[in-house]
Amino acid sequence: MSGRFVQLTIRALDSLTALLPRRNPSPRHLRTGVRGEEEAYFYLRRQGYVIIARNYRTPHSRSELDIVAWDGDTLCFIEVKTRTSRSYRPAEMAVDFDKQCDLSRVARAFMRKIAGQPPIRFDVLSVYLEPGLPPDITLFENAFTMR
Repeated sequence: MSGRFVQLTIRALDSLTALLPRRNPSPRHLRTGVRGEEEAYFYLRRQGYVIIARNYRTPHSRSELDIVAWDGDTLCFIEVKTRTSRSYRPAEMAVDFDKQCDLSRVARAFMRKIAGQPPIRFDVLSVYLEPGLPPDITLFENAFTMR
């Protein structure tokens, strides 16, 4: 119950910020990505994941880890891909070999900051935000291995 209240409160506050004047509104595709990551965050929380980092970056890579979370004893690096239409190719297909290498590099940097060597997993979470429909979220566990 309290998780649902927090989610509704955050969405209400996000809606209110839309009424405030802005200097540089971000491009639509970036706003879509942010909304998709928000949906992913709450979805993972409902599934029992413990989120420990969001948008983790290192200065040595162009990529970031969208979400880092514990699923039981497994440390999960979760890449979120958001689309507003299914007319192109599936969202999860955007995590190609080069992207996997970049994410692996950032994950190694993250691993150097934690104690021990827990089992890890790379997941991809696709979010479809089609107009007039509720978000459609699919989690692909073990989508790829460390590169």
